[in-house]
Amino acid sequence: MAERHAPIEAHVWRISAVVILGSVMSILDTTIVNVALATLGRDLHSTIAEIQWVVTGYMLALAAVIPVSGWAAERFGVKRMYLLSLVFFTAGSMLCGLSTSTGELVGFRVLQGVGGGMILPLGQMMMAAAAGPTRMGRVMSVAAIPVMLAPILGPTLGGVILESVSWRWIFYVNVPVGALAVAAGLRALPAPAAGAAARPLDVRGLALMVTGLPLLTYGLAEVGTTGGVGSAKVLVPCLAGLALIGAFAWHALRARAPLLELRLYRRATFSSASATMFLLGAALFGGMILLPLYWQQVRHESVIQTGLLVAPQGLGAALAMPFAGRLTDRLGGGPLAVVGVVVSAVATVPFGLIGAHTSIAWLCAAMVVRGLGIGFAFMPVMTAAFAALDRSELADATPQMNVVQRVGGSLGTALLAVVLQRALVGAHTPAGAAAAYGVAFWASVAMTAVAVAPAVVLLRAERAARAARRAQGLVEAALDPATA
Repeated sequence: MAERHAPIEAHVWRISAVVILGSVMSILDTTIVNVALATLGRDLHSTIAEIQWVVTGYMLALAAVIPVSGWAAERFGVKRMYLLSLVFFTAGSMLCGLSTSTGELVGFRVLQGVGGGMILPLGQMMMAAAAGPTRMGRVMSVAAIPVMLAPILGPTLGGVILESVSWRWIFYVNVPVGALAVAAGLRALPAPAAGAAARPLDVRGLALMVTGLPLLTYGLAEVGTTGGVGSAKVLVPCLAGLALIGAFAWHALRARAPLLELRLYRRATFSSASATMFLLGAALFGGMILLPLYWQQVRHESVIQTGLLVAPQGLGAALAMPFAGRLTDRLGGGPLAVVGVVVSAVATVPFGLIGAHTSIAWLCAAMVVRGLGIGFAFMPVMTAAFAALDRSELADATPQMNVVQRVGGSLGTALLAVVLQRALVGAHTPAGAAAAYGVAFWASVAMTAVAVAPAVVLLRAERAARAARRAQGLVEAALDPATA
């Protein structure tokens, strides 16, 4: 007990400070860019369906590198890879700021995502190793601060930057922070150590995933720029993407060390949690591009006001997360997941009814409630996903859930951008534009509502898994001679 409450050494806090610095930079960048989409589209002469790739490309890159982070840490050492990730992210930020076209910006955002996708998991590895099991809770709770604050501070900071200087500075601002993080990491992080027994990298699986997902997403996004779903520009990439994703699944189920351990989906808890996480990611990240665009294009709010008006959702999520953690320990993740998903869906309904003059106070209140629902859903879903897994399976399950969330977010962003673009055709008045946004928000409501079904399955599967573990524990206790 004394060891559990022992003070945490200074070197652990130094490592944590470096990790938090990198995490803040990468997480803030996601929320800052959402506020800038209208400005980027105007300055780069791009449609909504085109400029959404600035967000979608970044999330696809994150999804691609997250499962590689564990192998890279084993093969080259955590410190080396963490510093390299910071360099990639910082260089990508500089190049994003120098971009002169949408294509260049999307390409450099992918480079950013390659670095950003590894920053958080590698940083968490170093913090966990430095803290040890008895102090991990206290140290990791500090790492959660940027995750909670980014949705609140990011949009407002982005608004201030856009109002004061060029949009390029939402990327340039990362350069001094990244340079500081690299310098601090060189001094404070533990000496690098390459893992001699690193598992082999599933190159074939990685190649199939990083080509299949972008192709599918591209095909869906093309619906907004072509005549409809029957166009060759839609069907060819969609079918090719689905074929490659199918080949990836076939390969992963047979490979000895696959990039993603798809056999985990045989567990009802994990498969239902993944489906819930995918749909929530689609509704959440997709909705995050709709709100700033509505405030700027329909209500003609400034970018600073837009940032402030988007922040209530993050505030709601930040308020809910501490309570969600405690209640999950007591009740399990399943019940909270169902409640969180239902609250999120119901709180999105007011945006489906949105008009050109809907009360700002009413919409902000709805955003707070939506944030509460999201906060009560995400972490409990992940906790419930692990209820029936062995400890040896957690190393595969943790990055896999993050990949599912990012893939859901990228597809949701592309789909909602398409719905919005098509609904805006012929909308020449504020009322017509608001109605178009309402159509897109109804699609977000549908995504969230569909997530209720796998959340209910998750609730039942988690209860069954916990009951089975209790029964197994009683049998083992009865057979153990030491307890007799």
